[in-house]
Amino acid sequence: MATTVTGPKGKTPVKVLAKKKTKPTTKAKSPVGFPTLDIERSFLSPGVRLLAGVDEVGRGALAGPVSVGIAVVNLEDHGLLADVKDSKLLKPEDRDRLEPLVRDWAVASAVGHASSREIDEIGIIAALRLAGTRAWFEILAGGITPDVVLLDGSHNWLSPDLQASLFDTPATGPWCEAPVHTRVKADMSCLSVAAASVLAKVARDRIMVELHSEVPAYGWNVNKGYATSAHRDVIRLQGPSAYHRTSWNLTGPEAD
Repeated sequence: MATTVTGPKGKTPVKVLAKKKTKPTTKAKSPVGFPTLDIERSFLSPGVRLLAGVDEVGRGALAGPVSVGIAVVNLEDHGLLADVKDSKLLKPEDRDRLEPLVRDWAVASAVGHASSREIDEIGIIAALRLAGTRAWFEILAGGITPDVVLLDGSHNWLSPDLQASLFDTPATGPWCEAPVHTRVKADMSCLSVAAASVLAKVARDRIMVELHSEVPAYGWNVNKGYATSAHRDVIRLQGPSAYHRTSWNLTGPEAD
């Protein structure tokens, strides 16, 4: 079942696919240098069967949302998927080709977004958590409850921070309550995380292309909102748009 919730102008843009039962997958041998499910399978234990690979894109962009992808795999019986690797290492046409294959391969998948305005209001780490939580609850809404999460990086931004004392403001939920394990460069070695990165990258790029049709001056169809010199030059000339992260240093250091 596929569901799309609002577009880039909406409050909570999320794209999700969830399947209650794992579909049979074609076993594929992963070429040397491509991610596998070997690390994911090390989490298999009594009570742990479904693992959610999680990755984000757009964290360092100057404009547009930050996006978090989730791809759920069955640790007991899940085939590999050829050609999938960290989305940054794939050509755009390869990401577009692989995205529907990833959605069909995964037990469940989702992409959640937090807008540039939300990033300005709550900061990038909280925005990552917001985007990830949106994707997480779309997975749950589809009838799938992962037992464990494998998150790319060294910092668990998906779970709320523990409060230091009773005098601190408590974190507000709901949020992901499954155990979260982090792994540096997981998108390079873990197929579930690489698959999540492909989903997030394709979804975010499509949003930026849509926004480019509305505000074409910044070249988002090419730079996707990242800090290229041409992008910053336009910001210097005509200022930021409504989709820029205005709490950030958008123009960079001044030229000599």
